Amino acid sequence: MSSPYPTPPPCSTRPGNPAPPARATLTVPRLSRTLLGTDEFLAVAMTVARDNEGLGWSLAERITVEALAFVATCAENEGVGLAPSPVVDEGWHALILHTELYADLQERLGGLVHHYPQAPEDGGYEEDVIATTLTAVRRAGFEPDEELWNRPMDNLITVKAETWHSPMCGPIKPMPSPQCLSDPKKTPRQG
Repeated sequence: MSSPYPTPPPCSTRPGNPAPPARATLTVPRLSRTLLGTDEFLAVAMTVARDNEGLGWSLAERITVEALAFVATCAENEGVGLAPSPVVDEGWHALILHTELYADLQERLGGLVHHYPQAPEDGGYEEDVIATTLTAVRRAGFEPDEELWNRPMDNLITVKAETWHSPMCGPIKPMPSPQCLSDPKKTPRQG
């Protein structure tokens, strides 16, 4: 029995026939939110909200999402000097406070991302380090929430954390080595 529909052309090309059009590749950003289970994510976001009076639940969730993307990016970029903005750092702090959850996440990501804070200082915020970090976040497949990466002086979001993070002591993942911070003769600026 013959079909009432015409036979579609073959998928291959023959000499003299034009090649089929190239297929478009759809790129979907990674969702850092999926790095934790629902209850785990809510627990971390709740810590962000609880520790920052008046922050609001929606912003606490955004900060948590961004902190997860940052930590995942650091785990995938060993030896690259990356640093969070002060707002994103607040989410990282909340994540670290959930030690078992953080340890499990690190195991899944395949690398431990240590946290080495330094006291805030004038000029401690380095735009080039943040630019490098945002490039790495994008390369890791995440779409950064730009508002959470503003310079402290341009930021309309106030969080409790007042620490800087920068790889001034050498290419440590992701922050300065503890020796740099604990040696009274050596400040982070001296490298």
